[in-house]
Amino acid sequence: MTNTLELVLILLASAVLVVAVFRLVHLPPLIGYLIAGVAVGPYALGLIPQSDEARYLAEFGVVFLMFSIGLEFSLAKMLQMRRAVFALGGSQVLITFAAGFAGSLALSLGWKAGIVLGAALAMSSTAIVARMLSERMQLDTPHGREVMGILLFQDLAVVPFLVLIPALAGEEADIAPRLLSAAGKAAIILLVLLFIGQRIMRTWFSVVAKRKSNELFILNVLLITLGLAYVTERAGLSLALGAFVAGMLIAETEYRHQVEDDIKPFREVLLGLFFVTVGMQLNLNAVWDNLLLVLFLAIVPVVLKFAIVSLLSRAWGSSPGTALRNGLLLAQAGEFGLVIVALALATGTLQGPLAQAVTAAMLISMIAAPFIIHYSDRIVLRWASSEWMMRSLELHRIAVQGLRTEGHVILCGYGRTGQRLAHLLDRAGIPTMALDLDPDRVNEATEAGEHVLFGDAARREVLGAAGVRRAAALIVTFDDTRAALRILAHAREINPAMPVVVRTRDDSDIERLTAAGAAEVVPETFESSLMLASHALILLGVPLRQVLRQVGEVRQGRYRLLRGFFEGRSDEKTGTEDGSELRLRSVRLAKACHAVGRTLAEMKLESLGVSVEAVRRSEMRIRSPGPETKLREGDVLVLLGGVTGLLAAEMRLVQGE
Repeated sequence: MTNTLELVLILLASAVLVVAVFRLVHLPPLIGYLIAGVAVGPYALGLIPQSDEARYLAEFGVVFLMFSIGLEFSLAKMLQMRRAVFALGGSQVLITFAAGFAGSLALSLGWKAGIVLGAALAMSSTAIVARMLSERMQLDTPHGREVMGILLFQDLAVVPFLVLIPALAGEEADIAPRLLSAAGKAAIILLVLLFIGQRIMRTWFSVVAKRKSNELFILNVLLITLGLAYVTERAGLSLALGAFVAGMLIAETEYRHQVEDDIKPFREVLLGLFFVTVGMQLNLNAVWDNLLLVLFLAIVPVVLKFAIVSLLSRAWGSSPGTALRNGLLLAQAGEFGLVIVALALATGTLQGPLAQAVTAAMLISMIAAPFIIHYSDRIVLRWASSEWMMRSLELHRIAVQGLRTEGHVILCGYGRTGQRLAHLLDRAGIPTMALDLDPDRVNEATEAGEHVLFGDAARREVLGAAGVRRAAALIVTFDDTRAALRILAHAREINPAMPVVVRTRDDSDIERLTAAGAAEVVPETFESSLMLASHALILLGVPLRQVLRQVGEVRQGRYRLLRGFFEGRSDEKTGTEDGSELRLRSVRLAKACHAVGRTLAEMKLESLGVSVEAVRRSEMRIRSPGPETKLREGDVLVLLGGVTGLLAAEMRLVQGE
């Protein structure tokens, strides 16, 4: 018999192991939790038997999941996305539920099982889809916005199912009174809490926040979440419903974001343990005995759901490519489907063997989901003939603009940072071309006369159409390291001599980005600390000239490639008139160049007043190369010096003069 401490230790150990492995292979940890639960459960290794303790942990996971969904609930947000939420999401849930219910009746599974299976079928995985859309930078694309709207409605649709399913337990003759009772209780509790609880919640949170104790604040959040869950359970409803209401109440206060940050660790841990306990319920022997049924339930619902979502998207005006992407992204089962099945099994609404087959089928579809999403672009391009035309038109518009410019700067991303940067470059007379994935932002900027085009800068063909071969520089203005690495790989392949500057949040990814070919990496935390320090020094009475000099010295040590812009600069003149200002120049060594096969010491560039700041090769980046560094064909030398010295150094490297 496993005691509570052993149970928790086994669950935590398995969770840590699977999260580490699945993070390593870039798969959603949710799938790993499910697989770990199958392994340690009573039907496989038997490390954890079926117990009330495991069930309680699972319930707490659902409580915090529903609390997080309640925090995301925003009437303004829903109205803004009303087409995707109510039209697409509402019709998808209703039609998919009806299809699942009809299929269950056709298979003689009974109307109770039909309600459960129809509800489970209507749900998709918010955790998997939202994460992969974010990683693929597709949240602001047309299909990304529609998918998130549908997922939002699915999350809200869970609430009535959580009220309905427990009421189905027991004798059929008593179901109608139980349903009416449950609906009445839910309506009364919701009305009281939402209309009276708002003022109480805001006032109480203000009292707690004024104590300025983070510990007290977190304890208060836990008390409210679990307290309202207890109230709804005592009323004969589910724990999850009370947690959802708690999230809704807090979402309307100014403390929402703080609460979200504080509750996140509890939610992630308990939700992970919930999925482990779901996996524990899977009886592999029962699955094997019903293998054909499991495969049927894994394949047919996915195909059916794909067809329903795609057809509904087309009916509501989406393009063929967007409709197909929506179907591929939402075809899989979801975590709330597992919650519904687990609740039905606990209340006796769904029988054990059928629940085993359904759970196994849902797990299979969720495991397959990341791979389907990963190859969704290729599938859409193969199936949607118009998608090729739209992709070609997109590239054509970018290429037409790119052919008009040379020596320009390509801005990847046109958010606040990209816009400010474009305006600064425009003042300096440097042409720019920006690529962004937000169609609304692109349309507004284009109407204002700015050079912004819709396109994914992480795609090789988009960079090529933007004229990356003729560009003077490329700047990644967003702080997505994974996308920046893809951009760097394409840019280095197409135009290795072009410098690339990358923005990042902190110093943690500098080495990876530099090794990938970034000429410079600018961390936000470093620059913000410099700005804070400079303002503080000025307010403390330090002379402005001294502050600027100190900030310049710090930057000189941090950004080696920018040090030329600080040395030799005075307040009166810029140095551009006599050509003495230090500048940077990239020189690529072709096969016939004089410097190929020789060392830097042999080239004696220092005699020209020029230093080699870096040598970029296809497989590495050498910072501050020594005199013994032997130059190879294809090397890109980053030179620092005056205008005259740089011209002479380039001649010596190429012709030996």
